[in-house]
Amino acid sequence: MKNLQDVFFLQTNGSGVLSFAGVSASAGQVIQVLSATDSTVRTTTSTSFVTGSNTLSVTITPSSASNKILILTHTTAYFNIDGGQSYYTIYRGSTNLGNGNSGMSVYEFNASPTRTSMAITYLDSPATTSATTYQVYFRSDYGGGIAYLNLFNIKASITVMEIKG
Repeated sequence: MKNLQDVFFLQTNGSGVLSFAGVSASAGQVIQVLSATDSTVRTTTSTSFVTGSNTLSVTITPSSASNKILILTHTTAYFNIDGGQSYYTIYRGSTNLGNGNSGMSVYEFNASPTRTSMAITYLDSPATTSATTYQVYFRSDYGGGIAYLNLFNIKASITVMEIKG
């Protein structure tokens, strides 16, 4: 079962006549959930956003243009140069859902570096019933610095949920 619309139940009219009826979602209910994972360390020195991982990508086809898509991501973040930063964001197709070059999340390396978990949650309104791809992207803040995704091969995930509008 992928969609709530694919679920049917047996109902009666009270006089012993049975029939099948479809389940319909109310506003705010989850209609479908898809996810993907990746546990390979990814790096970039690019100062422009690049694909974090082709496997850290989910394509969902909304059942209505009025529905929303809730996106949940989790990974580990790191940057290798003191005073540098790595930026993370989510793309819908070729559209950065974050704030331009800042994206949606930033990891800053300081004198006492730590490797950190990084999560992004975003509610999107794609206004389409076409297949829509969501994917994690990341970038370095300056050339020579290395931005990391999935540090130490820790499993990263992206989950999308279609929410009835």
